[in-house]
Amino acid sequence: MNNQPITPITPRGKTEVIPPSIGRPGGMGGGPGGRFAPGEKARDAKGTFRKLLQFYFKEAKSLFVVIILLLAETVINVFIPYIIGKAIDALSNGVNFDLVYTLVIIHVALLIGISALTIVNGIIMNVVSQRIVRTMRKSLFDKLQKLPLTYHDTHTHGELMSRLTNDIDNISVTIAQSTTQLVSAVITIIGSFIMMLILSVYMTLAALITVPLVFLLTKFISGKSRKMFKGQQKELGILNGEIEEAIGGQKIIKAFNMEQKIIDKFDGTNKKLLNYSISANIWSGILMPFMNVITNLGYVCVAFVGGILAAQTPPLITVGVIGSFVAYSRQFTFPLNNIAGMFNTLQSALAGAERVFEILAEAEEPDDVDNAVDIGIPKGDVKFDNVTFAYVPGINVLKNVSFEVKAGQKIALVGATGAGKTTIVNLLTRFYDATSGIVYIDGVDIKDYKRESLRRAFSVVLQDTCLFTGTIADNIRYGRPEATDGEIAEAAKAANADMFIRRLKNGYNTTVKGDTDSLSQGQRQLLAISRAALCRAPILILDEATSSVDTRTELNIQEALLRLTSGCTSFVIAHRLSTIRDADIIMVVKDGGIEESGSHDELIAKNGLYAQMYYSQFNQFETNENL
Repeated sequence: MNNQPITPITPRGKTEVIPPSIGRPGGMGGGPGGRFAPGEKARDAKGTFRKLLQFYFKEAKSLFVVIILLLAETVINVFIPYIIGKAIDALSNGVNFDLVYTLVIIHVALLIGISALTIVNGIIMNVVSQRIVRTMRKSLFDKLQKLPLTYHDTHTHGELMSRLTNDIDNISVTIAQSTTQLVSAVITIIGSFIMMLILSVYMTLAALITVPLVFLLTKFISGKSRKMFKGQQKELGILNGEIEEAIGGQKIIKAFNMEQKIIDKFDGTNKKLLNYSISANIWSGILMPFMNVITNLGYVCVAFVGGILAAQTPPLITVGVIGSFVAYSRQFTFPLNNIAGMFNTLQSALAGAERVFEILAEAEEPDDVDNAVDIGIPKGDVKFDNVTFAYVPGINVLKNVSFEVKAGQKIALVGATGAGKTTIVNLLTRFYDATSGIVYIDGVDIKDYKRESLRRAFSVVLQDTCLFTGTIADNIRYGRPEATDGEIAEAAKAANADMFIRRLKNGYNTTVKGDTDSLSQGQRQLLAISRAALCRAPILILDEATSSVDTRTELNIQEALLRLTSGCTSFVIAHRLSTIRDADIIMVVKDGGIEESGSHDELIAKNGLYAQMYYSQFNQFETNENL
């Protein structure tokens, strides 16, 4: 058996087609759907840029080398027009071939030097940009693991994947292609401006006429196109979510003949994305033609003023100076055009960066309180003391719930969907924190335990089994990576899974890949029980562990669960009441409160809500058997 890295895959048969505006079910799969509604946040370009710079500063040493090389490259670039001007004067005032030859050799040497610097700088910047992107992607992925379930409940998988892939890729392109150009452009503008002032103040003033026009034009177009790029990134995230859901839900889509509806829905989102993309690129695309007009206007002004100065008697400037100044003027305006050419990429990257930083700015799960203690190996006493909880402020899902559970007892939670059963175990595991009241384990407020150690005290078996890409052995040892092959086999035997595993071609080394049908739902459930058995946690949570399997498989699972629950405190959420008759305490949850509580016989004798539910299911079962 190997121990390969494993990545999550979608459970077999699990299909959720949830619009991005509708919340996903919370926690362990229960609770009212759509209780969260994600809101749009105001976006700040300057703030986003400052946050982006923080990632650049992590590569400060390498970027310092890049800037030094850019400075050297700029100095050479700035010196070249001066050489050209001297060569023109050498040819104009009696040909001085020795000086011309020397200037030509210097010019060629400078061009070779620039090429070498550009190649070296490009290599360094490419390495730096990829490291920055890796750091940013790691920060985002790490953040997703630290966010509370509330956040994951409010966002579709496709939307989060879009931010981790598309938005990061947009930033990657900008860092790799535009950063060096942008820094080089700024340095070139400064160097050219200084040389222009040295050559002629009057011609410099003429060249600066275009600067306010460039600034106003860029500001106007940026305001228009940035909104379009934001919309483009948002619609792209929604589109990715729809693609993910459509691919994952193909069986349900075909079973209900919903192909055309899915196509129409996708087409609508795709058209919105098209409209945003066209508008964004039109607004950013019209910048360059206008910039060319402004640039040519600047050349006309420079030539006009230069001609006047050269026509004076005696001439105030030489023809060579005019030639040098025109070259510097081009060096001054070309970077502005270059920045305008990068405008599309920069706007798209900023829009993507804003979406990434939105996640990075989200509140994580609260830190452990000061002096939090390790729970160790708890006995398993559980107490809810007047606990109230609301997913949405003002709408209580649990209302003043109080109960006590002794170590080793088996507790069954029954009731209608949305009554609050899953919310109770979500609070117990601190997937959420109670709005008011206290949850105790072994007499200690669970908030006083370290969260990581608290969750180690639980084993969880869900209705929808989550397997991971890897071998069966990898999946069983998921909660205990250090477990030996023998311990894995023992856990599988305890869960009644060993027999079917050994019948597979590669046994425990059989690889589970993707949304595969190679394992039945019952077999997947037995693997989940094996995983829980291997963890040997003192508190067990079973959330509808037998609701999706046939009667024969249910008997195997029930036998495995009986061994699994022996000697530990267990909470069982069940709709099939025949499976929890042996529970020490059955709690009937209704409208966020405990309606009834007691053993099966006690509740039947009360002839209350539980008795009605039980006889209703019993009669239905009898009817089905007769049929």
